[in-house]
Amino acid sequence: MAYEIIMPKAGIDMTEGQIVKWLKKEGDPVTQGEIILEIMTDKTSMELEAEATGVLLKILRHDGDTVPVTEVIGYIGQEGEEIVPQAYEEEKPIEEEAADKSMTRLEDSYNVIVIGGGPAGYVAAIRAAQQGAKVAIVEKKEFGGTCLNLGCIPTKAYLKSGEIIEGMEMAASRGIIFESVKYKIDMPRVVQHKNSVVKKLTSGVEALLRSNKVDIFKGVARINKNKDVVVDDSTVIKGDKIILAGGSKVSRINIPGIDNPNVLTSDDLLALDVLPETLAVIGGGVIGIEMAQAFEALGTKITVIEMMDRIIPSVDAEASALLTKLLKKKNVKIMTSTKITELADKKGKVEVKIEGGESVIADKVLISIGRLPDTEGMGDIQFEMERGRIKVDKYMETSVKGIYAPGDVNAIKMLAHVAFRMGEVAADNAVKGNHRELKLHSAPSVVYTHPEVAMVGLTEEQAREKYDVRIGRFDFAANGRAMASGDNVGFVKVIADSKYGEILGVHIVGPAAAEIINQASLLMEMEITVDEVIKTIYGHPTYSEALFEACADVLGEAVHIVKKQK
Repeated sequence: MAYEIIMPKAGIDMTEGQIVKWLKKEGDPVTQGEIILEIMTDKTSMELEAEATGVLLKILRHDGDTVPVTEVIGYIGQEGEEIVPQAYEEEKPIEEEAADKSMTRLEDSYNVIVIGGGPAGYVAAIRAAQQGAKVAIVEKKEFGGTCLNLGCIPTKAYLKSGEIIEGMEMAASRGIIFESVKYKIDMPRVVQHKNSVVKKLTSGVEALLRSNKVDIFKGVARINKNKDVVVDDSTVIKGDKIILAGGSKVSRINIPGIDNPNVLTSDDLLALDVLPETLAVIGGGVIGIEMAQAFEALGTKITVIEMMDRIIPSVDAEASALLTKLLKKKNVKIMTSTKITELADKKGKVEVKIEGGESVIADKVLISIGRLPDTEGMGDIQFEMERGRIKVDKYMETSVKGIYAPGDVNAIKMLAHVAFRMGEVAADNAVKGNHRELKLHSAPSVVYTHPEVAMVGLTEEQAREKYDVRIGRFDFAANGRAMASGDNVGFVKVIADSKYGEILGVHIVGPAAAEIINQASLLMEMEITVDEVIKTIYGHPTYSEALFEACADVLGEAVHIVKKQK
């Protein structure tokens, strides 16, 4: 069947385009991706690529013609192939029509269709709507994605409960004496509180979408071969551009015993209304360590099993080492460089068998080895892929023109705040044409343990491989606000280029690290040097003074650090 060449709709307001020049003649061979003609709109000129390989069978509209958008202007097919007009092509036998009666085809009324209502998807939908686009969004579960429903927000609710318990335990040292310090954990109430927070936020996202006049569809969305979006195999939505923001799903490992009912994902663990006495956490990454600390604070005995030589290997080695030390003080057992061979049933518990003969027995086992892109929404479209992720360019566009894939589906950096930015970039480019590029050098990462761990930019190891660097460091033990609060464990480390003082990376372990790192991100985005930072006056007493002092230490000018004797 011959492939139609149509006048593209290159912008929301575009209604027609002029053919400037055909670069191929009828009968010429063409290759998919090859430029075959030039067109011009009222705003820009552009080149049109062939979307199929074959022969240019027919040119319907010629150089100089002005053509309405979506009108067929030519055909590509195999040599000698008969051209079948679209109207005739869509006529179906009676039995085929009967099979398709469940399909409800809506008007071609959307400029942008978004698949997925997580951080990338809902932000993309709102951003596109703010720019005047008519937008539809499809979500199969609850709005907010993994972050709001099963990740960032639920874990923070649990971690805060742990902070409250720690605060009670340290109260006596501050002169606050409880007559009785006995307490118990009402796990159903813990879960109920978490659920109420999640519900408020997810309903808030839906309200934001409605206030921006985004049309909401509930169901599983897939893209068909015509680049339409099909919801629950029954409703077809047509539009100019598609933003595929399917998010991610839990990753599992293929080892014997993985199907044991006491082997849980992070999704399962957050729904438990009975607190396990013992929990083995397989995977010492961000999710695993946050879950470990949350449940340790509630009273569960924790063992963390990590295949790498340290926990959270993505953060600075010094930060990882300090966090390990602090977790061990809380009686969290940490096993690194450890490989699991089997998960065996042990009288209603799980025996985690380890290479070398050792084993760990626990009531529950958490599989926390990361997440994988959820590519269900791809449907019939063949995208260029790389290790299970959808490849995108700097504009967030996939290998299929007009389809963008921001967020976890591209697995560039699987963080909610990065997904927010990717969604914005995808929406801007879908609505206005590709002009805005993704930049992530100032995107921070945070581990919400107690103390928090945060970083932006290069680690010390990475920086030393590329630059001549200077390191500045300031401990929270010397910070007035931290000492007064009784929360003075940790440090701020600043890595800077020796020649210009450019900030290459910032690493924080300590109080308010998740807040202070945003200052560091701003400094890096604005390309502010350590020399310029120390000209700024920071408020006192504040936790963020530690960042100022670390920058000053890069230059050897920190006042509140005891001078090292030579």
